[in-house]
Amino acid sequence: MSHRTATVHRQTAETDIRVTLDLDGHGQARMQTGLGFFDHMLDQIARHGLIDLTIEAKGDLHIDGHHTVEDVGITLGQAVAQALGDKRGITRYGHAYVPLDEALARVVVDCSGRPGLHMQVPFTAGRIGDFDTQLSYEFFQGFVNHAGITVHIDGLKGHNAHHQCEAVFKAFARALRAALALDPRAAGVIPSTKGSL
Repeated sequence: MSHRTATVHRQTAETDIRVTLDLDGHGQARMQTGLGFFDHMLDQIARHGLIDLTIEAKGDLHIDGHHTVEDVGITLGQAVAQALGDKRGITRYGHAYVPLDEALARVVVDCSGRPGLHMQVPFTAGRIGDFDTQLSYEFFQGFVNHAGITVHIDGLKGHNAHHQCEAVFKAFARALRAALALDPRAAGVIPSTKGSL
């Protein structure tokens, strides 16, 4: 399989976002969204997912972070879908449990071609720095809708919201890494009885 890379530029009246990624990278990251904690979470996706990832986003942060966070999710999803192509040879499924001190998160991924998000994380605070914790859901919703991936996210334990959120993003990265990995026993095979994903 050829190197799996993509660049997507998405521009609306609210945001201007460019995502460049290499699914077969080494976890190199460069984030610039204007939201410090969100950059920190995106960095987790790159580093723990072993995805080389550059995200440059300009948004209407004078209103709030909603449009920027959601649209980064959308654009990242589009880039992943573009880089994956027809999904030949991928493992398809991945899951991860990740602890961060007292917090524990579980994420399960299916690169099914069908978008779906099921997320239950009882955040103990509404904000982490400049980041509204509700926007984590909007990020993942935008991502799954445009990547065509089903994701189940559960925050199993935790009382520090920073730890809860970071555990979720790290678990997502590890689960996605496993699902996107090329399976040497199924080289060139689409992992579905239907013959397409």
